Amino acid sequence: MAPDISNYSLLFLIIFVLIPLSLSYRYQLGMNKDIVWSTIRGTAQLFFIGYLLNVLFDLRAIIGVPIMVGAMILIASLHARNKGQGLPYVFPAILIGLLLIEASVLALWLIFDMISFKPSEVIPMSGMVIGNSMVAMGLALERIKSEFKENNGRLLAALSLGASPRQAAQIIIQKTLRASLIPNVDGLKTIGLVQLPGMMTGMILGGIEPVMAIKYQLIISISIFSSVSLSAIFITLVVYRFFFNKQAQLVPIKEGQSQ
Repeated sequence: MAPDISNYSLLFLIIFVLIPLSLSYRYQLGMNKDIVWSTIRGTAQLFFIGYLLNVLFDLRAIIGVPIMVGAMILIASLHARNKGQGLPYVFPAILIGLLLIEASVLALWLIFDMISFKPSEVIPMSGMVIGNSMVAMGLALERIKSEFKENNGRLLAALSLGASPRQAAQIIIQKTLRASLIPNVDGLKTIGLVQLPGMMTGMILGGIEPVMAIKYQLIISISIFSSVSLSAIFITLVVYRFFFNKQAQLVPIKEGQSQ
C-alpha cells in the first residue's frame, strides 16, 4: 500500500511548476499566465473531482454511473467542437459518436465480465475512453479542415471530372484517419517498455499485484485503441459531407461558432 501523501508534501510540487515558468520568462514565450492559471485550475479540478467521486461512489450504480459518464460525455463534446468551428452540426455529431462508442465499450466490458457495474470501476475507466476519444475527434476535425483548405483546387478538379464527393475526398479521409490514429498506434507499440501506463502504475502503488494490474491495463489500453479508431472514423465520415452541398459542390467553411 502506497503511503499517504501529505498536503505539506504536495506544496513542494511548486518546484516542478517553476521550471517551465522560468523557461517561459527566460525565453519570453509569453506563457507565464497560462502556466500559472493551468496549474491552479488543474489542481482545483482534480480535488473537486476527487470529492465528487467520493459522493458518487456512495450512490447506487444505476444513479452514480449515468450522472458522471453523462457529464463527461457532455463536457468532452463541448471541448471537441471547438476544433470544428465553422462546421455545421459538429456538436451533435460528436455527442452522438461519444455516446455510441462509450455505450458499446461499456457493454462489452460488462458482457465479458471484465469489470463490475460499480461507480468505482466504470467511472475511471470510462473517463479514459471518453477522454481519448475526444482527443481523436479533435485531431480529426483539425486535420480534415486543414486538408480541405489546402486541397481546394484538387477537389474542384476531381468534381469537375465527374467524381462524387466521396471519391474526391477519399485521399483526405485517408490522411485524416492516419493522422488521428498514429499517436495511439505508436503508444501501443511502446507500452510497458518506454513507460509504465498510468492505470497500471496507480494500481501497483495501491498494492495490487503487477500481473493483475497488467490485466486491467490491457483491458483499458485495447479499449482505448479501439474507441479512438472508431471515434476518428465516425467523425471523419460524418463531417466530410458538410464540405459539399446537395449539388455535390464544395461549400466554403467560415471560421466561427460551431453548431
